[in-house]
Amino acid sequence: MAQPPVQSEQDRAKSKDIGALRELWPFVRPYRLLLVAALVALVLTAMVSLVLPIAARRVVDNFNVAEDGLLAGYFVAAIGVAGLLAVGSSLRYYLVTRLGERVVADIRKAVFDRMIGMSPAFFEKIMTGEVLSRITTDTTLILSVIGSSVSIALRNSLILVGGIALMLWTSVKMSLLVLWPIPVIVLPIIFLGRRVRALSKENQDWIAASSGDASEQLLAAQTVQAFTHETLSRRKFSDVTEKSFDAAKRRITVRALMTAIVIFIAFSGVVGFLWMGANDVRSGVITVGELVQFMIYTVMVSGAVAALTEIWGELQRASGATERLVELLSAEDEVMDPVASPVRKEHREGRIEFRDVHFSYPSRPGVSALDGVSLDVQPGETVALVGPSGAGKTTIIQLIQRFYDPQSGAILFDGDDLRTLAREEFRHDIALVPQDPVIFADTARENIRFGRPGATDEEVEAAARAAAADEFLRDLPDGYDSYVGERGVMLSGGQKQRIAIARAILRDAPVLLLDEATSALDAESEAAVQKAVEQLAQDRTTLIVAHRLATVKKADRIVVFDKGRIVAQGTHDALVAEGGLYSRLARLQFTEGALAS
Repeated sequence: MAQPPVQSEQDRAKSKDIGALRELWPFVRPYRLLLVAALVALVLTAMVSLVLPIAARRVVDNFNVAEDGLLAGYFVAAIGVAGLLAVGSSLRYYLVTRLGERVVADIRKAVFDRMIGMSPAFFEKIMTGEVLSRITTDTTLILSVIGSSVSIALRNSLILVGGIALMLWTSVKMSLLVLWPIPVIVLPIIFLGRRVRALSKENQDWIAASSGDASEQLLAAQTVQAFTHETLSRRKFSDVTEKSFDAAKRRITVRALMTAIVIFIAFSGVVGFLWMGANDVRSGVITVGELVQFMIYTVMVSGAVAALTEIWGELQRASGATERLVELLSAEDEVMDPVASPVRKEHREGRIEFRDVHFSYPSRPGVSALDGVSLDVQPGETVALVGPSGAGKTTIIQLIQRFYDPQSGAILFDGDDLRTLAREEFRHDIALVPQDPVIFADTARENIRFGRPGATDEEVEAAARAAAADEFLRDLPDGYDSYVGERGVMLSGGQKQRIAIARAILRDAPVLLLDEATSALDAESEAAVQKAVEQLAQDRTTLIVAHRLATVKKADRIVVFDKGRIVAQGTHDALVAEGGLYSRLARLQFTEGALAS
């Protein structure tokens, strides 16, 4: 049975009060003036609301005794009060809603800004779809609280306190009869509210799991269909979605029970008050106007209690959502920038040095990806990394970009330990062509320009020509300005890879990293791109990861990896003559591969 990506019971306990909403204050603080203005409008509308019953009493008690002009004056005053209430409520709505939208927009940006800079180790522990769910669904809950619920709660709190005070002023005896249920009402709110909080958080966790699963399945839709996995994928998504519905159903049931108890107790008091009030009017203890005034206050106080009961549940849900967002904002990254880093060098030579590096991936701590690797790549040198799958070649590429930090040893860039440099700064000096090129849902031109956002159209097209991409790009319906679809679905694998190579060429960095950069190319395109790469590599440090040894024969040096260790280094001819792993790989590819063809 599927399990939601929920926190431990200890973590879940944090959502048992609405104190987590305090974490929203740093986002509200910059808009204090807007908040104060909203509060002023809120207080004024609450005060005006409390004045309306007094105006109603004046009208009712003077129905038969007042002169026409005086009675008309009471009606005009009542209309004026209603007008003030309308303007004040409109202003309150505008200010509070604007504040909520602004704060939630800032929260979304803050969470995205935090997540986009997290190292890959973080995303080994959490699904991207769940992060997106928190940015969308959870922030929507917070928007409902800041933009509505908190405002309504404060307004109803003022009406509750003010209404009770004015009820006591009107009639202490009737007030006691009406108000006795309030302490009783609080008890189910407290006890059932805890259950609502837990179920709300479980509901949100299942929603996040559902979003994460849907994201994963849809991004791999072609693979799902190719393996006729649609039925199982539907069943899995349906199961997670039903779990979310079941949690929501339990939450709704508890909320409904709580609402029923509150309404019954509250209206029992109202019925008792009406019975007593009717007798007091008949006895002449109070006037009809006072009874009407008291009745309106009773309705207002009852409505305030009911609204606060409802809002309490919303606040609890928002508290759980806030916790989940704060978890992302406060998540510790295993790769951190130094507090102070050296001033970025205007020009880097491109020397890369590994000193006795030991590294294991966080998700596989017991498996050594690199075991005591020492490697010195000189500026301008082209070094090819070869070896069986899982030998550690791509790990070298990832560590150079400081996606991870080694458990021991050091990686230096022009003599500077990468851990002493700000990642954003030294990555400007590195260009990457990954094995699985990432193409964004934009035009072909902008995908290439991603390598250097300030590049001109002419520079973009020159890079495309160098990557043997110009011809097929011009054949697209709108040429370079053709939209290539999400993840480049309108392009072939080879075309996507050539765009990625053009992007790296455009970056014009002193270090070039090629991770199986030509694996998806046909022979003719590979030859063209290989020529471009050779020309590009002449004046920069280049590291090439490749399984096809034909692409690395001309490298200045070939480094052979096996089981996380360097087992041989040298030129192609020297390594073939030496025998060993590289010689066996070369024989398999060049001799037996030729025979098979």
